[in-house]
Amino acid sequence: MERFLEELIRAVGTERVKTMEPMGNHVTFRAGGKADYFVTPAGEEELAGAVNACARHGIPFYILGNGSNLLVGDLGYHGAVIRMGEAWDFSRFDGNRVRAGAGILLSRLAAESWKRSLAGMEAAAGIPGSLGGALVMNAGAYGFEMKDIVRGVRIMDREGTVREISAEELELGYRRSAIPEQGWIVLEAELELQPGNREEIRARMDDLAARRKEKQPLEYPSAGSTFKRPEGYFAGKLIQDAGLRGYRVGDAQVSEKHCGFVINRGHATPGQILQLCRDVQEKVKEQFGVSMELEVRLLGEFEDPEEGMRS
Repeated sequence: MERFLEELIRAVGTERVKTMEPMGNHVTFRAGGKADYFVTPAGEEELAGAVNACARHGIPFYILGNGSNLLVGDLGYHGAVIRMGEAWDFSRFDGNRVRAGAGILLSRLAAESWKRSLAGMEAAAGIPGSLGGALVMNAGAYGFEMKDIVRGVRIMDREGTVREISAEELELGYRRSAIPEQGWIVLEAELELQPGNREEIRARMDDLAARRKEKQPLEYPSAGSTFKRPEGYFAGKLIQDAGLRGYRVGDAQVSEKHCGFVINRGHATPGQILQLCRDVQEKVKEQFGVSMELEVRLLGEFEDPEEGMRS
């Protein structure tokens, strides 16, 4: 892989390539094995260079935003993690429309919108992800979804070609989009907001923030809601009714505050987190016949946790 590394460095520069990078430093679970390569391109040309280098050498790659919906295996990821960093951390407002980069955090974009008396992103302010990641999964909360405000997206395909696509082409549904299936990389997006009252927008943001703080275990590392909502049910209630509130595998735990969250109480390994999720899926299926699908994305290879750690 020496030739691949040399080509990667030529594409993005020595300072923008790391090897054997601990992914626990880059995901909100604060747990994760090492990525063979960790790349932070400075713009579209460098991104295309990195993508093309991976293609030529048969190296898999994963596009990383804020790492708020990702669990990387204990044994790491044998590929390149490409992080959408500062080059895509921007927003440009024109009336009630905003053009924003994939790397900007939703919380920052919501704050910038509030300053301009633009409504529509109040619920997004508490979603701990980047714009690119939010579009990949059509993130949402409190009745809001990204599909409500996105009007178009600038993407790069796996060959490094850049083009604009419509919101319809994204095929946004509940916690899904066509982006992963098509292999697209989100570069930036155009969003449409609504003129509003600045004080009312702030009050709505503050109310939702207070509700999150009251009901969600924000004091612990997690990936937010761990499971998708099964049709006709609420994931947290199913888990609670299955008697799994506080259930642990090592330092991985079903939150006692909100059963829809799996948290890291300190030193949980990715294998323990995944085993806990599998246990939850099994027990809910046994008791209620409902299949629980992970909302969190899995990357890399996982190690089985030590026996006897469940409680």
